[in-house]
Amino acid sequence: MALIKRQLQQIIKERLFRGKAIILIGARQVGKTTLFEQILNDPDVGVSKEQILRIYCDDADNRSMIENANLAELRQQLAGKRIVMIDEAQRIKGIGLTLKLITDHFKDIQLLATGSSSLMLQGALNEPLTGRKFEFYLYPFSTQELLNEGNMLLVRQTFENRLIYGSYPDVVAGMDNPRETLVNLSGSYMYQDLLSMEGVRKPVLIEKLLVALALQVGSEVSYSELAQTIGTDNKTVEKYVNLLEKCFIVFRLNGLSRNLRSELKKAKKIYFYDNGVRNAVIQQFMPLAVRNDVGQLWENFFISERIKRNHYTRHYCNIYFWRTQTQQEIDYIEECDGTMTAFEIKWNTKKANARFPQSFLDSYDVKETVVITPDNYLDWLV
Repeated sequence: MALIKRQLQQIIKERLFRGKAIILIGARQVGKTTLFEQILNDPDVGVSKEQILRIYCDDADNRSMIENANLAELRQQLAGKRIVMIDEAQRIKGIGLTLKLITDHFKDIQLLATGSSSLMLQGALNEPLTGRKFEFYLYPFSTQELLNEGNMLLVRQTFENRLIYGSYPDVVAGMDNPRETLVNLSGSYMYQDLLSMEGVRKPVLIEKLLVALALQVGSEVSYSELAQTIGTDNKTVEKYVNLLEKCFIVFRLNGLSRNLRSELKKAKKIYFYDNGVRNAVIQQFMPLAVRNDVGQLWENFFISERIKRNHYTRHYCNIYFWRTQTQQEIDYIEECDGTMTAFEIKWNTKKANARFPQSFLDSYDVKETVVITPDNYLDWLV
């Protein structure tokens, strides 16, 4: 399968050689290094192989090239280079100050850095690189990226596979054995940065928590109930959920609560960035026709795809769900410039005329309501 062009490729190309570092963050194996390589190999960039320095920080010898390097050592290492790519930069001690030195003192060099943990990398970069970086997030393949290949038929033919196996590059490229790929991907390798963090003393709790979250996709979650399920305390659950978010495995959707007394004040749902990872965690890869969680898969798929779409198109919005004590509910809400778009996500196309609670419509500035089904979802992802 030919390399699929990522939506960020052109955006990043347009920001090269502007005097700022370009930071690309995303889960492991999501294609960060491949994206940078596609950019480096683009003839329009105008940089020869000899002018590129690649540093792969999962390798100790590579890390030692610039770890704690002073200005004189950097001058020696970077002589004749136009682009420096640092892969998995969070593994270098003092990386923020090193990147600051390169950005401030080597104005003709474009610095590219990837990271698979926003907690570890952003914590090191935020202060040293304030005003000195462009930062982007890379997700598994988006629906738009597959459509950009000019093959609507491919998108429709792989629809069920993406609901079950997700959209990681290795999965999409190797559909002959996606289950094996996902099982290898969803193990501790995916969150090995998390396991190396101080305070994560019981890796088995991470695995138990992921299973519990996978089984509750689309439902409200309670940290206290999760704690009882996996045998720990509320604070540990909250800490581990936060860390899983920082490693781009799950994301949180908070309940909207502003105007009605009956709204649930601290409600939250937790989704996976990729359906395949969710299914691998619970080892369920059955066809949709025999599953009892199709609605959950469909909801997780659409919301995660919408997040990708909004990020890549720079559509900035707050996202929520809404629920009241009387069980009135809206699956997904986007708030942009003070107005809201409300989404009901229905697998059954016969429910495309679902009604939205009048109490919600009366209480908020709602620009649009839409029922998302497999028949019309593409209209909201492109």
